[in-house]
Amino acid sequence: MIRVALVDDQAMVRAGLRMILESEPDIEVCGEAGDGADAVELAAATSPDVILMDIRMPGLDGISAARDVLAHCPHVRVIILTTFDDDEHVYEALQMGASGFLLKSADGDTLVNAVRVVAGGEAMLAPEVTRRVIERFAATASSRTAASGRMPTPTDAVGDLSEREVEVLRLMARGLSNQEIAAELFVSGTTVKTHVSHILTKLGVRDRVQAVVEAYESGIVVPGA
Repeated sequence: MIRVALVDDQAMVRAGLRMILESEPDIEVCGEAGDGADAVELAAATSPDVILMDIRMPGLDGISAARDVLAHCPHVRVIILTTFDDDEHVYEALQMGASGFLLKSADGDTLVNAVRVVAGGEAMLAPEVTRRVIERFAATASSRTAASGRMPTPTDAVGDLSEREVEVLRLMARGLSNQEIAAELFVSGTTVKTHVSHILTKLGVRDRVQAVVEAYESGIVVPGA
């Protein structure tokens, strides 16, 4: 069973999420919290596999709460729940260790799939806002370049990746799944999974989203290229 905790300051939103998730045979809701501070206590008490965390809450917001949760319970996977106009905060959420984010307008199938994907160790990025998140990556990278007075180079962040691993990382940054990468490179899904595992290990990151952050910040992937 995948154990999921729900964190949102609106009880009706939590009730809707619970109804959708508990209709699935492999998912159980192990607890709820109405604010960020309670979310940290909930994570410690129930040890969920995944937390669905609202980004905007009174008191401790979703990003700060997720940071505290991951500091004390690093095994927990956090999915940030957001509305479309909140994507300015997504970059910060991904940097601090969230495994992805999902629009509150997403349908039930998308929600369930996101929970399963993240619980399986991968990452979930809502396709509707991927382009805007990439633009945030680019803006941040440009700011750092201007501040440092030099261009970013792959050796800054991407480690000792092989040519094939760099190729796989670039396809990951385009949002392709393992099977889509396999089709693109004419290799098996198992081979791609091995490459992804090596990439995460060499970069010292916990999931695909963190690897993509490193790819953009290092300059190995350029938006629009």
